[in-house]
Amino acid sequence: MPAEVNRSKCMICGGCVSVCPVQALELRENVLYVDTKKCIDCGNCEKVCPAGAIKVVKK
Repeated sequence: MPAEVNRSKCMICGGCVSVCPVQALELRENVLYVDTKKCIDCGNCEKVCPAGAIKVVKK
């Protein structure tokens, strides 16, 4: 499963965007979007999220 974002917890800090090796995360108009076709379930975004807003469930 690709990364899932809890938008009510997301602080829009952008830390997750910078650590994604496949550029599957994008901040647009203060909303974090996940490109589910690009996401490789690496978990980097989940590890750096200070708010715990991102969860990655391995396939």
